Formats: sequence, C-alpha cells, structure tokens
Amino acid sequence: MRVTFYGVRGSIATPGLSTVRYGGNTVCVDVRLSDGTVLVLDAGTGIRELGRVLLAEEHRGVIHSLITHAHWDHIIGLPFFGPIWRKDTHLVFHPLATAAQEKLRHDSILFNEIHFPVRSHDIPARIELVEPKDERWRVGSAIVTRIALNHPGGAQGFRVDDADGASLCYLTDNELAPPGPAATSIDELARFSRGAGLLIHDAQYVEADMPAKRGWGHSLVSDVLELAKRAEAATVALFHHEPERGDAELDNIGVTASSWLQTHAPATKAVVAREGLALEVAAPK
Repeated sequence: MRVTFYGVRGSIATPGLSTVRYGGNTVCVDVRLSDGTVLVLDAGTGIRELGRVLLAEEHRGVIHSLITHAHWDHIIGLPFFGPIWRKDTHLVFHPLATAAQEKLRHDSILFNEIHFPVRSHDIPARIELVEPKDERWRVGSAIVTRIALNHPGGAQGFRVDDADGASLCYLTDNELAPPGPAATSIDELARFSRGAGLLIHDAQYVEADMPAKRGWGHSLVSDVLELAKRAEAATVALFHHEPERGDAELDNIGVTASSWLQTHAPATKAVVAREGLALEVAAPK
C-alpha cells in the first residue's frame, strides 16, 4: 500500500510563506492498494494536485473516494479535480453520513450554479454513490470498515485492510476527549486501529489552544499519541493541521511527538504529515 498526502491542513486552506514546507491545502490523501486500485480520502483543496497526477498517469480505472464528512474543507476541491471533467472517468463515492449522502444525491451544494458555475448534471464523468449494507465492504483488493467519530455534525473514520496484510486507519475531524457525550470512545478507537501499519489522525491542537477549542471536534497531539500507543500502530501521522500553525511550530510538534513515543511507545514512529509525503505501508512481520 502506497500513501501520498496532497493536503494536510484543517479548516481552511493556508497558502503563504509560513506554510511552504508542510503545505497549505486542505485534506486529501491518495492510497494505492496492492492491486493498483486508487482510493482517495477526502476532497479538500489538495485534490486538485492529485487530479493533475492522475491525468498525467493517464489513469483509466475506477477512482474510489471515501469522504469523512461534508464540511467545506473536506469537499471544496471537488470542482477542481481534473478527472471529473473527462467522460471516461468513473468516480465512486462510498458512504457518507446519511444526511450528507442524501444532499449530494438530490441537491448538490457544490454544483448548483450558486457555489459553482457548472451544475452537477453537466459533469461529464460518471459519478456513482454506493451504499454498502454492512459496516465492512470491499474496495478493490481491500476491506474497508467505518466508525463514528466525535465531531460537530457527525463524521466517520475508516480502516483499510489490504489483501497483502497492509492496513491504514484514517481518523480525522475527531475529538478524542470531547466535553460532552462521545459517539466513540478512545478505547473503541484503539481497538478499531489495533496494529495498523499507518494511523492518520487529526492532531490540530496543542495544550496551549485549550480550553478555548474544547468541543470544536479536533484532537490534542498528546491524545493522538496516547491513541497510537494503545493501538500499537507502526506509524502515526499527525494530520489536519491548525491553520494558524506555521512550519516552525509543526517542526517542534514533530520533535516533541517523536520524543514522547521513544519513551512511551518505542515501536511506534511519528510523522507530521506534509504535502508530497509518500509512505509505503507494509504488512506486519
């Protein structure tokens, strides 16, 4: 499994001199499964560059997409995803939250002439919404599982278990310690993520951001590291970066995270996700 980050920023795109190294595009991750299937996680502004890559590759297979939820920073890049403007593209959206899926099905909030000049029925690509009946379903060579996350308006996370044994968990826009009732506990998420080769998790906040940001639906870096420890993940990618956080601050977060894991969970490696970062996810030995 090969994983490439095309957008790592949360809430709003942040181009500028202070975000050059980690990137300012909102979230989008490209996953290539062992059989070559293309699986796209979220569709923030980073999906534009992924589209350029797929067009350059002359990709002609189905493109599968998993969307965690329909907040703007996770879907705003879709109109600029080059492959949807080709008649030979087949884009399959897998389950969204129920309300979001119905909205996309009946009245697209993106392609409605108010938010974008092209209406959904004028898109040349074949766009399909699928509704698996179970919480586990197959995409290419992998089995995908979903889980509810703690985020205002609801969100869902995904686990991807490939046929060769490689595994990925994608849990973004999730507050591991919410102030109110939790849709899913950290213990449940640790079980869901158990043994993952790569755990990608929202790590938007640090202790200095609190208590002002409690209840906003994003996690503290320290809580994410604790989850990675409990899950015994091989690698944890800190993701969905705070828009006010510049490159130097993210550097510091990476150093602190690696030091903490070296002491408390030495088998787990931390990376701070950045645009262009490509990781090979191998099966456990």
